[in-house]
Amino acid sequence: MASRPELKVDDEGGFIRFFKSLPNLGEDAVRIFDRGDWYTSHGNDAMFIAKTVYKTTSVVRQLGKNDHTGLPSVTLTTTVFRQFLREALFKLGKRVEIWQSSSGRMNWKCIKQASPGNLQDVEDELGGQIDSAPMIMAVKISAKASEARAVGVCFADASVRELGVSEFLDNDLYSNFEALLIQLGVRECLIQYEKGDREKEKDPELAKIRQIINNCGVALAERPAGDFGIKDIEQDLTRLLKDEKSVAMLPQTDLKLAMGSAACLIKYIGALQDVSNFGQYQLYQHDLAQYMKLDAAALKALNLMPGPRDGSKTMSIYGVLNHCKTPVGSRLLAQWLKQPLMSKDEIERRQQLVEAFYTDTELRQTMQEEHLRSVPDLYRLSKKFQRGKANLEDVVRAYQVVIRLPGFIGTLEGVMDEAYKDPLDDAYTNKLRELSDSLGKLQEMVEQTVDLDALDRHEYIIKPEYDQSLRVIRKKLDQLDRDIRQEFHSAARDLDQEADKKIFLEANHKVHGVCMRLTRQEAGCIRGKSKYQECSTQKNGVYFTTKQLQAYRREHDQLSQNYNRTQSSLVNEVVQVASSYCPVLERLAGVLAHLDVIVSLSHAAVYAPEAYVRPKMHTRGEGQTKLTGARHPCMELQDDVQFITNDVDLTRDKSSFLIITGPNMGGKSTYIRQAGVIALMAQVGSFVPCSEAELTIFDSILARVGASDSQLKGVSTFMAEMLETANILKSATAESLIIIDELGRGTSTYDGFGLAWAISEHIVKEIGCFAMFATHFHELTALADQYPQVKNMHVTAHISGTNGDVNAKREVTLLYKVEPGICDQSFGIHVAELVRFPDKVVRMAKRKADELEDFTTKHEDLGVSYSTEDVEQGSAMLKKVLVEWKEAVQNGELSKEEQVAKLKELVAADEQLLANPFFQSVKAL
Repeated sequence: MASRPELKVDDEGGFIRFFKSLPNLGEDAVRIFDRGDWYTSHGNDAMFIAKTVYKTTSVVRQLGKNDHTGLPSVTLTTTVFRQFLREALFKLGKRVEIWQSSSGRMNWKCIKQASPGNLQDVEDELGGQIDSAPMIMAVKISAKASEARAVGVCFADASVRELGVSEFLDNDLYSNFEALLIQLGVRECLIQYEKGDREKEKDPELAKIRQIINNCGVALAERPAGDFGIKDIEQDLTRLLKDEKSVAMLPQTDLKLAMGSAACLIKYIGALQDVSNFGQYQLYQHDLAQYMKLDAAALKALNLMPGPRDGSKTMSIYGVLNHCKTPVGSRLLAQWLKQPLMSKDEIERRQQLVEAFYTDTELRQTMQEEHLRSVPDLYRLSKKFQRGKANLEDVVRAYQVVIRLPGFIGTLEGVMDEAYKDPLDDAYTNKLRELSDSLGKLQEMVEQTVDLDALDRHEYIIKPEYDQSLRVIRKKLDQLDRDIRQEFHSAARDLDQEADKKIFLEANHKVHGVCMRLTRQEAGCIRGKSKYQECSTQKNGVYFTTKQLQAYRREHDQLSQNYNRTQSSLVNEVVQVASSYCPVLERLAGVLAHLDVIVSLSHAAVYAPEAYVRPKMHTRGEGQTKLTGARHPCMELQDDVQFITNDVDLTRDKSSFLIITGPNMGGKSTYIRQAGVIALMAQVGSFVPCSEAELTIFDSILARVGASDSQLKGVSTFMAEMLETANILKSATAESLIIIDELGRGTSTYDGFGLAWAISEHIVKEIGCFAMFATHFHELTALADQYPQVKNMHVTAHISGTNGDVNAKREVTLLYKVEPGICDQSFGIHVAELVRFPDKVVRMAKRKADELEDFTTKHEDLGVSYSTEDVEQGSAMLKKVLVEWKEAVQNGELSKEEQVAKLKELVAADEQLLANPFFQSVKAL
């Protein structure tokens, strides 16, 4: 890590007093002070940065007289500041304020504010490396307590100038709200807190909302209730929206809760403070039902997006499918994965496009390698123009995309296959042709005004011919370039070195400007010659100059500055004209992002270990889901994995509820998860990892997978399991897909089994949707005897080495094959052996398991069942008989055989004892 700047502050006492007068930002925000080319942070923020960035508090220095009255402070270089900014916003969910002082010493002002969902002010500091659209949402819930609470939201990606609103009824677990957070990929959510005694007035419903936001990994920002007021919302929207029509006429303004959320969001992102936003925003209503609903548990279970600890790309579906060549494409793919389609026509339109690139290798490769890889982030570029931060280089970047459009169009026009020509024309060729025509004037302007030849020298300048003053300066600069070159050749002759082989002219050295360089082996030739002044020695040689070259350099710098000053008004004009093309550039960004994602999906389908296939889709609520040779797209890409394929058959009346039993680590979890992943990929429009596939359209995928422990949040494993399951039971419809991997393990066996049975029965009888349930409760398989739509499946294992020999080592080979029927034994002890449990422990476990199995098997074989009451009564009566028997035989006069006969006689005489069910089972043993 670069060495830290020294802590030197003018007027320490004044700054400490000023800092201590600032209001407390709370734990979720950090203040940083910009001091030119370095930064400082103070107080609690300094301690936080020391621990987060430097991993030690030894870097903290005291500003002021001594450790007691001083102010803890820490310094950061620009690089470290940017590194912290990324971590704070993307991983830690913090808000950041950047303060700067203008001319006066204590004239500090907050000049930039950023939060996970609002990155506009710090886009330059983040270097444009933003993986997905920073979506921010505000939420307001109705105050009326009832079974269904109304929820109103407003959301925006501040870089696109659109406000989305939605208002809907939700159940008491707010599962619609959770699905919306996931659909939109929200990074930050604003909710209200009440003023006054916060603890007393806390709304339990807001606490639930807060919990869901945390579960979805979204940063939370609390705002005062007043920010959600709708008094000024109409006039605010009138200023922001494009439409000339009266805002009051818009149907969305009837959504009072959503309008309250909009008021809060507009204030939070400061939309009204930036005049360039006026008349630029669009308002649209988001329909929750147009996309498949996913809950947070499904997101994790299906490994949809990369987790913070995922080392390899192939550990998430996004990583497997993302072969996008543009930043806008990668962001759109992330959005599509969270918004699987519900319309069969739309899904098939996407599939047709994927198929076009899947079958035409040349078309796919040309798009990826020649065209798409050269497209910059057009949304961010457009944003720079809109905010008045663009320069001539940005104009040239836009121009470079425009001149490549004929290449895109030509490649698409070259497609000969009639089946794909029309879909490609509708989706891309016609739109690109129209956009290319619209951008023709921009291309002409750039070619007339910008010196494109200077781009080779990394200079972005206006053509000298464009202005008389520029022509004069350019003429002098060209003459100077010739003079500099002549001085270089003169030095080469004088030093007897071959030009451009041993001696080089450096035109743009970072430190020395125009200078010359000799290789280190030849550097001795300038030593002792006063005409040559050495500048520095570096790895690639010795830099030196002459008095004449320095004079030329000074003149060159001055003329270049004059050129820039003279051209600045012309540059502003060119940038202004280019800015007017922002709407067209944004439309182009949308078309190219779509193209990039489709090509990426086709690439993933072709290059999988075994090519994916196009699934046949059935209309929602109709048809079956039948996957032949299904694979898990992530698992099959792991090193050293020979993936075993399996079939999945979900048919409405015959096998809509699958119960899967089998050994631990035998592939149950992979089997049910891959079915969920394939269903989701199919509804995104992607091809799927199967040899054949047909699917019905699901309205949601709901999951309860693994022990997602939440102890740190004060929720036990079992409680978390029950909350997830409650969410499933309240959200599922007859068209949902439910995936349950183990249930009821966090409590006693009987309670757990009881819950698993009741939940399964409820899904079968009341909901009637498709479900896959992997379980260790073998007793659950009895459901299939009662309901025809329940089908038992099991994961197979090969057992060798038994041969009737009790002492033989039992070898278990997991086959990872799923077949119909029930698994008749458990393999928990086998897993213990695999992970090298001590032999003694394994032997004891086997012995105990055998004892218990013996005991229960005998009971089951007899078909005898008894209650606790039977046990108590039977035990008392048996005790009484044994006491009588003891008294009869204690004088020792009877032989052993006679003693046994006496006991049988006493038992036979007691009819009540013989009738007792518990005694019957003991007698049988």
